[in-house]
Amino acid sequence: MKAIFMGTPEFAVPTLIKLIENHEVAAVFTQPDKPKGRGQKMQMSPVKERALMYNIPVYQPIKLKGDSNSLNIIKEISPDVIVVVAFGQILPKEILDIPKFGCINVHASLLPELRGAAPINWAIIRGNEYTGITTMKMDIGLDTGDMLLKEQVKIDEYETAGELHDKLMYIGSNLLIKTLHMVERNEIVPEKQDDTKSTYAPMLNKELGHIDWNKDSKDVYNLIRGVIPWPGAYFFYDDKMIKIWKADKENSTCDVPGKILEISSEGIKIACNKGAIIIKELQEVGGKRMDVSSYVNGHKIEKGKIVR
Repeated sequence: MKAIFMGTPEFAVPTLIKLIENHEVAAVFTQPDKPKGRGQKMQMSPVKERALMYNIPVYQPIKLKGDSNSLNIIKEISPDVIVVVAFGQILPKEILDIPKFGCINVHASLLPELRGAAPINWAIIRGNEYTGITTMKMDIGLDTGDMLLKEQVKIDEYETAGELHDKLMYIGSNLLIKTLHMVERNEIVPEKQDDTKSTYAPMLNKELGHIDWNKDSKDVYNLIRGVIPWPGAYFFYDDKMIKIWKADKENSTCDVPGKILEISSEGIKIACNKGAIIIKELQEVGGKRMDVSSYVNGHKIEKGKIVR
């Protein structure tokens, strides 16, 4: 097939590579370069970097809706299919209608669950046992199109959002190629989503990572895993913000939520409403990421103190 690819972050890169290996990619659309880091140096998206390595034309519209230039480019290419993976924009109807086989999206959840921007994170935060990849034919809604293929994945008890992300991006790339193969041969009957079963996975923000110790240890533990690597789960010891990189949970403890119960080279135990969290790896703002043994040796931390 002649394809146009639309995507932006690292998650989309393996699918772009698979598409290049199996089909003709005539153009790539991605988000505009953005300033990043302390020097605010302009940085291109991972998808743009990869597309340029293959000498594929790259277009970076601020907004596709109402952009006649982008519309004319796509019409001129006249693709068989547009593949969309974490592009970051909703496609207008006039673009959705161009390709012969439509616009096919790779979404990192088992739709209609977890529509939206951060399905991988919210699958862990909400304590889901399973998640996966869904390919779907896009419509004008947010992840509401007819489903094509699904692949289910079990979420490991210790898995972080970063680890699940890396697993799913390769599953997604393979499922997309399988989907295109079957769509081209008219071997898939699209399945409508049941809107009554839909859930939403909103965009993450930094405030989400602030731990509420009044919650049960299971919920706090899921939050910690679900916001690694960004925005990260954190709490305040006095006025110091401390980020948690690795932790475990204990179900039996009952004490004042937020109270430091134990401090050792094995972990810092903090009480939740029910149970406790044992911190194994942490980082002060402006400091280095450290295992708990190194942190306890070099920092004053007091048993019985209430953190917030």
